[in-house]
Amino acid sequence: MPASPTVSRRLLGAELRALREERGLTADEAAGRLGWHPSKMSRVETGRSGLRDAELSRVLDVYEVTEPVAREALSSMSRDGKRRKWWQPYSDVLTKRYSSFISLESEASSARSFQMSLVPGLLQTPDYARAVIRALKPERAPDEVNALVEVRLARQNAALNRESPLRVWGVIDEAVLHRVVGDGGLMAGQLKRLLTASEQPEITLQVLPFGAGSHAGLLGPFVILEFPVRADLDVVCTEGLTSNVYLEREEDVAAYSRAFDHVRAAALDVGPSRDLIARRAEDFT
Repeated sequence: MPASPTVSRRLLGAELRALREERGLTADEAAGRLGWHPSKMSRVETGRSGLRDAELSRVLDVYEVTEPVAREALSSMSRDGKRRKWWQPYSDVLTKRYSSFISLESEASSARSFQMSLVPGLLQTPDYARAVIRALKPERAPDEVNALVEVRLARQNAALNRESPLRVWGVIDEAVLHRVVGDGGLMAGQLKRLLTASEQPEITLQVLPFGAGSHAGLLGPFVILEFPVRADLDVVCTEGLTSNVYLEREEDVAAYSRAFDHVRAAALDVGPSRDLIARRAEDFT
């Protein structure tokens, strides 16, 4: 995703694509009638580009959408995609790829993740987050690091304290409990935070023990974001040092869902996971 599509824009794009197909038009034919380059049609239908009010009205005219209620519903989706978001004041320190992820996460109903090396961002303490950001972004000035920590905490608040909290199901490799980020005191605080978080009804946390051996997550960490509106908006995110890869095709999401199911099945149940985390926290104190 080179741009930052919101769920509203993706939903609008999917609806416009369905309308086009109902009219028996190819993407190129519709683009021609609208005076657009075919690439713009692709960006609109995948949610990577929004539409001005006049542009949307023209599209609906071409697709012969005359019902006022239907037109207003589509216009509302378009407006939702343009609303100012809480993270926009941090645009000076946020990369486009991070903004993309926050945008998707903010509208997701659930997040299933597997992490090999780090505590999931939504469960990090401020000190742990600061140490991780410093390690991954050594070129950042102290004030930028502080701003990124603020973003991390704001993400947590937005996701976990909203009216319908994000349902989080995280599987972490046991290595996460042993890797010393910062110092022992910092790690003890972080692991205690995991114990507290795992008591919340919307959070499920499991540990994949060393004894599990080879497993379906060996190729690296991933997050599966699911949305309440329609299943075909679900997306997988894999993060790299300089770029994120977002997978939206149904077969890709299904493959990662199967991998997650295998990993969670190989992991300790919630109770034994909490016991292991508690023992490691005690080791650090």
